[in-house]
Amino acid sequence: MTTVPAEFDAAVQPAGAELTPLAEYLSGVLRGLRPLPALDLDLTQAHGNVLAEDVHAPGPLPAFDHAAIDGYAARFEDIADASAGRPVRLNVIGDLGAASWRPVRLTPGTCFSIGAGAMLPAAADVIVPAYLTDQGMAAVEVYGAPPKRGYGLRRAGDEIQPGSLLVRAGTYVSPAIVALLASCGIGHVIVRPSPRVVIVSTGDELVDVGRASQPGQLVDANSHALTAAAAEAGAHAYRVGICDDDPEGLRGLLEDQTLRADLIVTTGGTGTGPGDMVRRVLSRREGLRPPVHFTGVSVYPCTSLGYGAFSSMAGAEGVPIICLPGDTGAAMIGFEVLARPVIQVLAGADPIFRPSVRAHLLETIKSPSGLREFRPAYVAERRGGGYTVAPLAGGPYTLSGLAEANGLMVLGEKVTTAPAGSTVDVLLLDRRR
Repeated sequence: MTTVPAEFDAAVQPAGAELTPLAEYLSGVLRGLRPLPALDLDLTQAHGNVLAEDVHAPGPLPAFDHAAIDGYAARFEDIADASAGRPVRLNVIGDLGAASWRPVRLTPGTCFSIGAGAMLPAAADVIVPAYLTDQGMAAVEVYGAPPKRGYGLRRAGDEIQPGSLLVRAGTYVSPAIVALLASCGIGHVIVRPSPRVVIVSTGDELVDVGRASQPGQLVDANSHALTAAAAEAGAHAYRVGICDDDPEGLRGLLEDQTLRADLIVTTGGTGTGPGDMVRRVLSRREGLRPPVHFTGVSVYPCTSLGYGAFSSMAGAEGVPIICLPGDTGAAMIGFEVLARPVIQVLAGADPIFRPSVRAHLLETIKSPSGLREFRPAYVAERRGGGYTVAPLAGGPYTLSGLAEANGLMVLGEKVTTAPAGSTVDVLLLDRRR
């Protein structure tokens, strides 16, 4: 049985604390966001962005009747009686390649040698593969059982009819979608730009990677990890690095970043201790519209989240800012539950949340009462259908669990024990393995 250490549970959920339910908190944040203004981009540049408008087919796909394979374009009625003992002989009256454009027509007893992609001659209704013939040049003999009518060719509009919906607004422009749109003759599309996300780690104790943590010094894993997470979410991610616990330095850095950011994400300083500078600076700064609010949210292991806007000028609308805890595991979970959906909304994506499945739990686990736990897990498909999920290290050990995970198991606020064999929700993480 996997358990949560009691001392860590008490640390993240102070006695008597009233926490905002995650669903309520997320709804309030996302309701106030709008997608970034749309852009008209060249198709190749649009890859990786999200479509802002539905795209319809301007014409049929294929655009014209053509050969799908190499062979001989013929009339089925001319080859219908061919057999191994009685081949059918046809006169080859020309060669057609993919670049051929002049309309041609078959007459009885004739055929064309044709390459894949070439326009189909009028009256042709079958492509005879070369291996069923003697591959003659002036005349060709068709052996064995002939292919069926329609074999080896594609008719105009077989795949897509003119005016058909090709791709819906909110869809990520993948390489396959680029291929589809290009094949339909579409060279420009209206997309939402990928959000520019700036990542800042705060704390006097932080040192850059390349050395080990020691008393008084902690390696800044957060800015590296969250920059990667933002890029995986589809953003243009910029790692600013480390900002000391200096109020003026923090204000100046954030003011500079508003010029190039659609979203700012900070880590560290969200608590109420003497060194928690981010909370002290942002929650009291005048002129913020809306101000940055720090809220206790029913998420484990990330109960303290800050959200609002930061502007370089008083009264300006400002750039959305998300403040995550300093613990790397908690920051990663906080990014998943808050920052990633915000990025998807700014990008105009639909849906904005990761896909999820219901899976059978392989091991009994405990979960803290009153908190919605996001536990790293490994999910696998079962033979015959369905999924199983094995819990990985969570709580104070979330970071090591996330390194192995391909999913996040979600245990509700009222769940204190999830027995083996029960069914739980699992968010599927994007991985390339």
